[in-house]
Amino acid sequence: MGEDTDTRKINHSFLRDHSYVTEADVISTVEFNHTGELLATGDKGGRVVIFQREPESKNTPHSQGEYDVYSTFQSHEPEFDYLKSLEIEEKINKIKWLPQQNAAHSLLSTNDKTIKLWKITERDKRPEGYNLKDEEGKLKDLSTVTSLQVPVLKPMDLMVEVSPRRIFANGHTYHINSISVNSDCETYMSADDLRINLWHLAITDRSFNIVDIKPANMEDLTEVITASEFHPHHCNLFVYSSSKGSLRLCDMRAAALCDKHSKLFEEPEDPSNRSFFSEIISSVSDVKFSHSGRYMLTRDYLTVKVWDLNMEARPIETYQVHDYLRSKLCSLYESDCIFDKFECAWNGSDSVIMTGAYNNFFRMFDRNTKRDVTLEASRESSKPRAVLKPRRVCVGGKRRRDDISVDSLDFTKKILHTAWHPAENIIAIAATNNLYIFQDKVNSDMH
Repeated sequence: MGEDTDTRKINHSFLRDHSYVTEADVISTVEFNHTGELLATGDKGGRVVIFQREPESKNTPHSQGEYDVYSTFQSHEPEFDYLKSLEIEEKINKIKWLPQQNAAHSLLSTNDKTIKLWKITERDKRPEGYNLKDEEGKLKDLSTVTSLQVPVLKPMDLMVEVSPRRIFANGHTYHINSISVNSDCETYMSADDLRINLWHLAITDRSFNIVDIKPANMEDLTEVITASEFHPHHCNLFVYSSSKGSLRLCDMRAAALCDKHSKLFEEPEDPSNRSFFSEIISSVSDVKFSHSGRYMLTRDYLTVKVWDLNMEARPIETYQVHDYLRSKLCSLYESDCIFDKFECAWNGSDSVIMTGAYNNFFRMFDRNTKRDVTLEASRESSKPRAVLKPRRVCVGGKRRRDDISVDSLDFTKKILHTAWHPAENIIAIAATNNLYIFQDKVNSDMH
């Protein structure tokens, strides 16, 4: 980062080839699998697109492969709840990969109500030489079978097959905002606005309610659950964030219903900064455990914060994402932009954090050097071997040549969804209906 940012080159960008954007094409989630070889995106049209990293070429053995489309399938369809007279959108809210157990890959995808488990398998051989079937697969007349032959496997063009293995339905009254696979590889949880459920991956007809913050009288409702995640190493621990800006760490060993949290992480509010928008901008839109499991990363409207699991009183680090918007909160409230939910991500060594902003900008913060940089995901910078140049937003006063004024930011272009390769300096950025994949060619070693 810092001076090295000029050497950050583009690996590949997947651009859908039309100038207009249909709502169904807007990417709603991005997720690398545990090796980083596969990358899945979900969109508002209920589709999942999986990209696979090409193997290193023989001509240039040290060059890393680009990501190409591996498989596309329709995960969810629009539905209608006749009891409540509500349409259920097909939009994919979250995708989570399961740790690979065999040659097949598995992932969970969810819309507002239904979670589905998908199995992705490859076929590059087909059996030939059946005794009782002809080449078209029809049964032969047994009287014509005069000798036995051993069927053989013949090579064929690679076929990627995606099949639904389980459908986990009817577990949520409210909209599902997050799913998280447990480190025991047997269970996962799903969270909606008021409840968190624990599921077994093999059982679809029941789940255990582990958090329920719904008050007896809905008029007493003061906060909602915004995100949740399991600890990466301890299968009994999970965290959930709230619209009031607090984090609650829960231990499933303490009680079956984790309404009483083990730890509450909350930063005391500065009375001098109190305003009409304080509660809205303090709402946590995303929470992520570090790979080490020692820290938690949270994103609210204006900042990203790093919390130490051993210190509840305040975050150990706070980074301003776009503090220049503080004076524009009124117009952002009127346009509903203030309710945008930005995600955040750790790099593989937990030393750099990334999150999105407006104008197709995304921000990176180096925790060791305390340097930060603003980069832009755009068609201009998506040409092969193009270099990403740092961008700067100026609020007033003197303006440098490449600076962009805060008044000319495009708030319709927002980067809400980002993902970082688990081991390398490769990032995936969803900008409306385009997926950008950037790779740091120089600093490819994380550590």
